Amino acid sequence: MSRWREVADGVLQARYQPMDLSVCVVRGAKGLLVVDTRSSHREADEIRADLQELGDVPVRWVVNTHAHFDHCFGNYRFGPASDLDAVIFGHERVPAHLEEYERPMLAARIARGDEPADDWREVVITPPTVLVGASTSLDLGDRSVEMVHLGRGHTDNDLLLHVPASSTWLVGDLLEESGPPMYGSGSFPLEWPDTVERLRSLLEDGAVLVPGHGAAVDAGFADEQCAQLWVVAELIRELWDAGVAVAQAVEAGAGRWPFPADGLASAVADGYRQLDQAPRP
Repeated sequence: MSRWREVADGVLQARYQPMDLSVCVVRGAKGLLVVDTRSSHREADEIRADLQELGDVPVRWVVNTHAHFDHCFGNYRFGPASDLDAVIFGHERVPAHLEEYERPMLAARIARGDEPADDWREVVITPPTVLVGASTSLDLGDRSVEMVHLGRGHTDNDLLLHVPASSTWLVGDLLEESGPPMYGSGSFPLEWPDTVERLRSLLEDGAVLVPGHGAAVDAGFADEQCAQLWVVAELIRELWDAGVAVAQAVEAGAGRWPFPADGLASAVADGYRQLDQAPRP
């Protein structure tokens, strides 16, 4: 049975464990565009092996939806140092995020001997070779792909891909389907729902959205998750305004969070930090 599922015309998705991570492919007359490369050389090589199911078509481009390790630590096996020599696109703030968050995380995992230890030791952090600001487009031969940054949310470097010919959006972790949104390193919980609303305003009727984790969804799913993201943002503001200490904020909001509380400590910490740093009226 094929790993790949065609979620829209010319757009395929494969879902990988761990973390039910989405890797997508956009077929073009000039070659394949691969979206995200997973967490290690070994995991990237698994993608490469699975791509053989799609025929003898070259991988010419890679896009990182953002800088978290599970989406880009496989870059080395696709980029200029590899036999594929694919061009790698990513948002212009990806390199800074890699240095601030992902490189120290990788060093800590290696120092602790975290499993799979051999996988972590072999990672060569490889930034994108083409950096994108607000937007750019790519001609695949018989279709175009638009890459857009709509604002800060899951990170400050979320890059979304739009395939107009098939009304498809590859949205990375701006939306997640197989679990609640992840407030990981470098998230912006207060701005996240605004960014999803900008995405929602651009969607065509019947648009297909592919999250960074989980199954393809529709605009109704985006609306529901956006409403939940608003609840988190507004509750963080309410608790901060009330003077609740950051260490007590998750517990103080018990029963009101739309997502499991054990995943919200980072959201609260990041939200409080942003509010503390905001100019006073």
